[in-house]
Amino acid sequence: MPNLSSVPTTGRTLDHAASIYDLVEPLLLLGKQAEYERDIVNLLEIQPTDRILDLGCGTGTLTRSIADRLDASAGGQAVGIDAAAKMIQVARDKRSCPTVWFTPMAAEVLDFEDESFDAVVSSLFFHHVDASLKLSAIKESFRVLRPGGKLIIADMHIPTTFMGALISHVSRWFFMQPQIGENIRGILPELMVQAGFPEPSIEARYFGYVAVFATRKP
Repeated sequence: MPNLSSVPTTGRTLDHAASIYDLVEPLLLLGKQAEYERDIVNLLEIQPTDRILDLGCGTGTLTRSIADRLDASAGGQAVGIDAAAKMIQVARDKRSCPTVWFTPMAAEVLDFEDESFDAVVSSLFFHHVDASLKLSAIKESFRVLRPGGKLIIADMHIPTTFMGALISHVSRWFFMQPQIGENIRGILPELMVQAGFPEPSIEARYFGYVAVFATRKP
């Protein structure tokens, strides 16, 4: 099998972290990764025939959790995309199954037909890209969703606790990511509305700085 190539994007990719990501992510989620991902999967209200897109899937743990609820013989499929080819390779090596497909792709330029997915989900991706790419990715999500399709975004948002604020602001400056600053100013709901979605609801909060948003394509 030929080596995968990362996809050109002006956003930040995490190729350099692919080999250790599965060790680091549970620590970043304070031991609550299973609960966190289970809550997101439940919000999707998955039917076995659904086709679901995971933006910025990383090494594919959430994508695989979704795939396990789908039926390949009935057309169910989870598709995980990430611009970082090394992330996709880890996902393919560790989380392949008949109902999942991983491929390198930029979230702001989706190579899928209009209205080809029943749901789009994203976990901890949007704080890695700037506001213009955030909006482009959400517009692309709107385009590929079928009418009534659900969008779930779990990401950094306005902190609600002292510890959440501390972690958010330290992360923004330590990692030199102004994109985090955009998130913690609270721009994600506004961008979803700009892309055509109704005002999202916040369905869950984690760690004082992560919000789980839900909305549907009209």
